[in-house]
Amino acid sequence: MKYETKVLTTKYQKPDAYGALSMPVYLTAAFEFPDAKSMSDAFCGRSMAPSYSRIANPTTTYLEERVRQLTGAVSVTALNTGMTAIAYALTAVSAAGLNIVASKHLFGNSVSLLRDTLGTFNVEVRFADFTNIKEVESQIDTKTCALFFEIITNPQLFVADIKALADLAHQTGVPLIADTTIVPFPAFHAKDWGVDIEVVSSTKYISGGGTGLGGLLLDYGTFDWSRHPSPALLSRTKRVGRKLAFTARVKTELVTNLGGLMTPQVAYMETLGLDTLDLRFRRQAETTLWLARQCQQLPEIKRVNYTGLEDNPFHELSERQFGQLPGAVFTIDVESKEKAFAFIDRLQIIRRATNLFDRKSLAIHPASTIFGLFTDEQRREMQVPDTTIRLSIGLEDGSDLLEDIKNSLN
Repeated sequence: MKYETKVLTTKYQKPDAYGALSMPVYLTAAFEFPDAKSMSDAFCGRSMAPSYSRIANPTTTYLEERVRQLTGAVSVTALNTGMTAIAYALTAVSAAGLNIVASKHLFGNSVSLLRDTLGTFNVEVRFADFTNIKEVESQIDTKTCALFFEIITNPQLFVADIKALADLAHQTGVPLIADTTIVPFPAFHAKDWGVDIEVVSSTKYISGGGTGLGGLLLDYGTFDWSRHPSPALLSRTKRVGRKLAFTARVKTELVTNLGGLMTPQVAYMETLGLDTLDLRFRRQAETTLWLARQCQQLPEIKRVNYTGLEDNPFHELSERQFGQLPGAVFTIDVESKEKAFAFIDRLQIIRRATNLFDRKSLAIHPASTIFGLFTDEQRREMQVPDTTIRLSIGLEDGSDLLEDIKNSLN
């Protein structure tokens, strides 16, 4: 089946008593069992019955199954934020004394997680330019436990050669972990490009209306964990096999011990969001490409950055990997930070807010917000200048958005 059909035909784990067309919200902490053995089987993982909503909930499990069917993942774990998904992915593969090779052009909080949080647990982080394969390769050694990057960086909009990274990772026995939030499932199939572990902030495209926070962690079952340096993963390969050790650690250790499972209310809203994801994304991305081209004609804008533009240095690679619509976000640069602030202050239709891929268009000044606690030198190293404004494009009429941009520039 094609994506649009498949997303609407995933069956419930159990038939609903009333034949509900939308998966009900199971707003309960605990579940009753018919006997002691059934309870024991559920708690010990010998059955798929939910035992407690901190560990599994039918509404959340249904969202996971829909995403699994859409992507071909071996397992999907729905968590309460995109940052939780990143944290679980990196925690699952790391251990004291190991190192992670990560892109130096990551989202601000991803950098903080790696440098300030995992660093305190004696996990070394080696930052590299992931658009330079040789530089990435030079950072890998026998203690490297993962390569981690964003398929299109935020807000720089740099594009890495994913296939080349996957080949390098697998030749050196390292899993490739990708944050694919910026291009959704209908337009990018991570497994086809060699990604082993995918993390997604479902707050963005899948939620679609900023209705709740969520994150997804996908394991494609493509990495041989018997080759990995983590003792925790190696021990699990003996119990569950070489392909499922990562999933086993996430499901039976991290979710249970850290308590980050997505709530059933959010899972219900994001299940509804999946129904219209493809339609919304294509409309938003088409408007983004048109609007970026129009902004190139405005003299007050010094630079328009969108990989869908033919003159973008990453255009050819972006089109090969993501097609003609590489997401619904682009950036503009104006003359100074003061003019960037003035532009944002004058907007009437585009909202002054963080988040991406809401139904409403959003504007933010990354250097003073997402990267506001970094030093000037760190921002220069990550290539986040004061003159950049990030625009996430929603479902409004494109001509109205263009008028709002023109009026705010003057």
